[in-house]
Amino acid sequence: MNVRDVRPPDLDDLDRAWRTVSAALAPTPVAPTALAPDALLKLETFQPMGAFKVRGALAAVAALPDGVPAVTASAGNHGLGMGHAAARSGADVTVVVSTRASRAKVEKIGAFPVRLVRHGTTYDEAEAYARTLPGHYVSPYNDPAVIAGQGTIGRELDEQAGDGPLTVVAPVGGGGLLAGLALWARERDGVRLVGVESAVSRGVSASVEAGRVVAVEVGDTFADGLPGNLEPGCVTPSVIGRDAVLTAVDDDRIRAAMRWLFREHGLVAEGAGAAGIAAVLAGAVEVTGRLVVVVSGRNITVPTFTAAIAED
Repeated sequence: MNVRDVRPPDLDDLDRAWRTVSAALAPTPVAPTALAPDALLKLETFQPMGAFKVRGALAAVAALPDGVPAVTASAGNHGLGMGHAAARSGADVTVVVSTRASRAKVEKIGAFPVRLVRHGTTYDEAEAYARTLPGHYVSPYNDPAVIAGQGTIGRELDEQAGDGPLTVVAPVGGGGLLAGLALWARERDGVRLVGVESAVSRGVSASVEAGRVVAVEVGDTFADGLPGNLEPGCVTPSVIGRDAVLTAVDDDRIRAAMRWLFREHGLVAEGAGAAGIAAVLAGAVEVTGRLVVVVSGRNITVPTFTAAIAED
């Protein structure tokens, strides 16, 4: 796969993304939780498409040159966000998904005015194919506007979490969300970031450690928003840098977190969406100041959810 020339985002990108996202979306709510004293859940499950990815999609589509079509690959939620952005703007958008992508997410993507293409059995194969198609490729994570769009979560937390130090915990797949939060943290003192990967897919942490993008072995997980290698030359590890702590959880801990969210808060979360909760419940997060856990998405089929939360 050829290396694209992608520039890292800056605070001007965050400002532009904030103007776009805040005009299109209401802030998602926060909810108090017993995970830690004064802790909050940031409920991206309340987004119109059920996940945070709509933020980056709106910012990326707004940044397209006039008349240029957008092409993207998605494990599901980014495609939903791009579909929502296409419906709002009339942009020409093609979404490539793998044949193993979540059926619930793919069906919802197909309801939007986008070209939906199924290719390959993994996200990596879908991404490689999408990059061969004509148009501007909008990566779900390796794009300055997308990263800045995800960083608008932080701008909302400025109002919702109050002053003082924060520990913000978020899931990590390609690293776009954590990179966006790292971009926001540059403008606010006292933010400690913790990113949570799947134990079977640790591409971001390996790349941060190596100081360059490296390929890792990727295993199977039902948390379909987390696995996959990074695009060569991806900027998310360098944006995240060593300012964030990276940890990992396995599927059993993710399932336990999904059960906890449903039992304690009546919330439905997909596997990736519950990863941050899983890390906190496992004692893998050292908290400084107020804890905020990003519950990033809820797009999961009923059978998969019920099977995941069933007691052993």
